[in-house]
Amino acid sequence: MTSLRTLGSSGLAVFPLALGGNVFGWTADRAQSFAVLDAYAAAGGNFIDTADSYSAWAPGNEGGESETVIGRWIAERGNRADVVIATKVGAHPRYKGLSPATIKAAAEESLKRLGTDYIDLYYTHFDDPGVPVEEIISALDQLVKEGKIRAIGASNLSAERLQESLDFSEREGLARYAVLQPHYNLVARDTYEGELRDTAARGGLAAVPYFALAAGFLTGKYRPGATVKSARAQGAGRHLETERGRKVLAALDRVAGARGAEIATVALAWLAEQPTVAAPIASARTAGQLPALTAVAELKLTAEELAVLTEASA
Repeated sequence: MTSLRTLGSSGLAVFPLALGGNVFGWTADRAQSFAVLDAYAAAGGNFIDTADSYSAWAPGNEGGESETVIGRWIAERGNRADVVIATKVGAHPRYKGLSPATIKAAAEESLKRLGTDYIDLYYTHFDDPGVPVEEIISALDQLVKEGKIRAIGASNLSAERLQESLDFSEREGLARYAVLQPHYNLVARDTYEGELRDTAARGGLAAVPYFALAAGFLTGKYRPGATVKSARAQGAGRHLETERGRKVLAALDRVAGARGAEIATVALAWLAEQPTVAAPIASARTAGQLPALTAVAELKLTAEELAVLTEASA
């Protein structure tokens, strides 16, 4: 039985890998999405990450497709109490920004699409600097008081605004950010390490990093001369052009080879051992891609292996 990890002060206990829902209703149709969700649950997974804006960027989509797929899966499986659902507000085409009215309206729409009367973890997707943190926190606190949200988190937030938010919550006795979702992985460390991570650590927040596999680069499938068919291939492949990317890939090859593990598993295991990190996020378009991801729950890297990867990614 895999040990669950607690998300900061939220009281939520989660599997050490969050399943990214960005592909549901985009590169994975309903049948594929259900297969991935079923396989994740069968592996012991209980932490599903989505957003109200997924996948508004795809032709013919308007946002909310991922939430709808997840909601239908939960309804058909009857497992709402067994899963921790995280979704986000602020980037849906019809509900942009973080004004109190937008937060309230967007939350109601997410609840409808998910077919549930509560959201376990509700993130502000992107900061809205034009709105005072006092208004944002107060709006989120109201949803908590109404029982529509169990815990709150933030993504894409500066250290300064995070600290302001925590200070206001503390001062007024309101709901407090328990989770931070930063961009963080072996080839993108300065996006989190430093002031932002220090602020999260001081505040007792758990980190749930997105782009944990650098849009697929850290699976090892991107190699010189290789052609990868993926909607994210162009972005992921650019890491091959950097010295850091090549050094990280070589280090991953070395550690994965010695441990008989998949490269993606090793990359996630390094991330899962970093200070404040509770559960990296990774997505799978097919059920066959899942075992390499969920295996992070069982792979414990040695201090030497962690050092090799840390040095390569410096």
